[in-house]
Amino acid sequence: MEAEFWLERWRDGRTHFHQTRVTPLLQKYWPALALPQGSQVLVPLAGKSLDMVWLASQGHRVLGVELSQLAVEQFFDENRLQPQIRESAYGRHYTAGDVEIICGDIFKLDAALLSACVGVYDRAALVALPADMRARYARHVYGQLSAHYRGILITLDYPQEQMDGPPFSVGDAEVQAIFAAHSEALVIDRRDILDKEPKFSERGVSRLDTVVYQLQRKG
Repeated sequence: MEAEFWLERWRDGRTHFHQTRVTPLLQKYWPALALPQGSQVLVPLAGKSLDMVWLASQGHRVLGVELSQLAVEQFFDENRLQPQIRESAYGRHYTAGDVEIICGDIFKLDAALLSACVGVYDRAALVALPADMRARYARHVYGQLSAHYRGILITLDYPQEQMDGPPFSVGDAEVQAIFAAHSEALVIDRRDILDKEPKFSERGVSRLDTVVYQLQRKG
């Protein structure tokens, strides 16, 4: 998936993937991770997600990464935050309080930055990437997080042949395969959400599950 695809979606306002509330599954399962106060939490392909505001309210330092400058600016505007802005090799950093968003490419982040993240919340990244990029993404990002990281991954599982992504279907067998080298991925919730997602039904999808994983570094 080319970066231009997502930049165009934000420019055109075709962002139905953006939720106007905090994700209930995040609120339900995040506390069980028991991350210490002040932990840095990575939110890859963050968009303008309200989940970042919620994570900061839980006492975390949030590090979002997002390609679209428009999405980043909308996040701070809509949440009435005045960010400090600076440039680095990673991209343009916007920081307000406990939320920092880097406007840049997730693949340009390195161990110097990622190893400081002891938490990760992935609702929008893995399912946004085509099959040929997902293993590379998992290796690059999760393989360089703190040795003690814990996190939540939310995926979608539907018959991929019935609809072109994104968001893509990422089944459990693939999740286990792409995380096997460095992380444990434990399914903690699976639920049928087809009746809540009419856009999928309209496109001919006959089954749609959302799956929640608890992630941690292999010992």
